[in-house]
Amino acid sequence: MATINSTVIVGPASVFALEPLVAGRRQILLVTDANMIKLPLVAQIRELLAADGRDITVVDTVPAEPSHHDVNGIINGLGDADVDMVVGIGGGSVLDVAKLFSVLCHPTAPRLEAMLAGEKPQQRVASLLIPTTAGTGSEATPNAILAIPEQNTKVGIISPVLLPDYVALLPELTASMPSHIASSTGIDALCHLIECFTATVANPVSDNAALIGLKKLLTHIETSVNEPENRLARLEMLWASWYGGVAINHAGTHLVHALSYPLGGKYHLPHGVANAILLAPCMKVIRPWAVDKFAQVWDLLPDADHTLSAADKSIALVDYFSGLVKRLDLPDNLATLGVPVTDIPELAEAALNVKRLMNNAPCQVNHRDVQAIYQTLFPTREYTGSENE
Repeated sequence: MATINSTVIVGPASVFALEPLVAGRRQILLVTDANMIKLPLVAQIRELLAADGRDITVVDTVPAEPSHHDVNGIINGLGDADVDMVVGIGGGSVLDVAKLFSVLCHPTAPRLEAMLAGEKPQQRVASLLIPTTAGTGSEATPNAILAIPEQNTKVGIISPVLLPDYVALLPELTASMPSHIASSTGIDALCHLIECFTATVANPVSDNAALIGLKKLLTHIETSVNEPENRLARLEMLWASWYGGVAINHAGTHLVHALSYPLGGKYHLPHGVANAILLAPCMKVIRPWAVDKFAQVWDLLPDADHTLSAADKSIALVDYFSGLVKRLDLPDNLATLGVPVTDIPELAEAALNVKRLMNNAPCQVNHRDVQAIYQTLFPTREYTGSENE
């Protein structure tokens, strides 16, 4: 748990409010990706950053699922650049890498390998994060997630030092998001909120953030996908994502994210897509241990039937999650995404090894339970488990 002291700039046409934030900086590292760098608004931000003679170094090669090899390759390519501020513009992967660079560009920074091994960074240069998707909430978390291809999984580097100085929520910057990205990242935010709300370490602070975020998300997610120019819906989704990050900061995710890590680590499935596939099956497993909280979330739906019992509300919420994923036209099985059904035991083993998240789940699951969840994600039931389980 860490205190969030970031200054948040929010609302349409707030680009020029960024100017005072970079005053006095000499060397800025702009971290983004190959798609974002082409957008007119990003070009405008880049021009603003370069005003007053500031030197701008641009890194626009951050991949969708960055590994520790990617980060090391980029940072080594920067040489001895005397960076005094990092600006990240992009989705969660870009923002996670930008947070790491804010540490790695500091002269006292530990090596990335040391941080992956558990060493906590102590200092960083100034940082400004501008999310272009409404999903990860990376701008409000002390986490940076990297793929470890050698282990077919992902690892989180976690430290309050990673939290940025400044955050800008600019809804016009999300208007170019394709509908499938808006859908998958929106479901990612939903997973953050519902998992944190039901985690074993949930507390009044995380619950408050989760409920605020869930109300915004459940009201606006489908509008934001279907009406990309709806600035209000896009802004509310940015806030929902930010509140998801706050909830992570004070609680933590659990079953969905633990099971999605191997899918991203081995098969490079987009994080939001993996979470979307897992959302309803995982929520069905934890529902008996979270009936009252599920009922609270059900009551946040715009057309919720408030006359149902708590148990019926909890069941209806799981059905709603399943229907939402379908309405957003997201994949609902792993076979179509190239995952062999015979890999279920290996996936289950990798998921159970994400103990940081598994320990947050409101119920204990074993190897057979996790395999059963994965098995529901295939359209046929060719796999029946190994004889030794």
